[in-house]
Amino acid sequence: MTNTSIDTLQINFNAETLWVLNFALAFVMFGIALEISVADFRRLLKDPKPILVGAFSQFLILPAITFLLVLTMKPIPSMALGMFMVAACPGGNISNFITHLAKGNTALSVSLTAIATLLAIVMTPLNLQLWGSLYEPTAAILTEVAISPWDMIKLVSLLLGIPLILGMWVNHLRPSLAGQLAKGLKIVSLLFFIALIFIALYNNRDIFMEYVAYVFWLVVTHNLVAFTTGFSLAKAFGLSQGNLRSITIETGIQNSGLGLLLIFTFFEGLGGMALLAAFWGIWHLVSGLLLATYWGYKPFAKEELI
Repeated sequence: MTNTSIDTLQINFNAETLWVLNFALAFVMFGIALEISVADFRRLLKDPKPILVGAFSQFLILPAITFLLVLTMKPIPSMALGMFMVAACPGGNISNFITHLAKGNTALSVSLTAIATLLAIVMTPLNLQLWGSLYEPTAAILTEVAISPWDMIKLVSLLLGIPLILGMWVNHLRPSLAGQLAKGLKIVSLLFFIALIFIALYNNRDIFMEYVAYVFWLVVTHNLVAFTTGFSLAKAFGLSQGNLRSITIETGIQNSGLGLLLIFTFFEGLGGMALLAAFWGIWHLVSGLLLATYWGYKPFAKEELI
């Protein structure tokens, strides 16, 4: 199999499984939203700097840095488009948990999840279209597929926006119940989602095994760049150590599950895109937990939490 053949290869993922993936992603978002309140959004007015830096890092700097990385590494076009897709997605669904383990500012992490989810409704489709169109090999794929950013916005609204509103509504009415539900839902939905990714890879194991070494280094490098982007930007703006850890993790833990779903819905499971997004979904758990373990054993002065 040649490198270019994976650009036209479709990953085996049937319609029934796609519906399950839709439900799983919405369920994950609902579980996250159970811990989000209107007060998290009010924090924007009280102390907007960390949240603005985090949003800037996720939706403006990371996609731009990804574009430069693609220009440098020149990956297979469909995998390059997969990198643009992952970079265009909001923070991943375990970023709050990993931030807590890393002794970062969990309140900031939750607020960023809420803000990023709202922004993703528009920014994810637009970033994919913008950066994908600027790189000629991926622009050719986008032209061939001819996706509508508006159609993608509508789907992301359904997958992220509605579960966010429902979860916040439950939290507003019954905060104690929401807190109890969130703990269980987060673990169950995450395990369920990981299982779906493994099933997708297992069903296409011949393709995955052929490209595993190639996609491994792409994902590891891209993920390291994402963590470094968040860390460097937070450092440049002089944020506290707790906030720095939160923004680093929020930028490095991307919602590749959303990316994978969009790939199967709008790109019909385009081989390189799907493999990259699926492997990212596994790898960022490993890298995020390793970073959280390191930071968890590296305390900082209490005054730095301000």
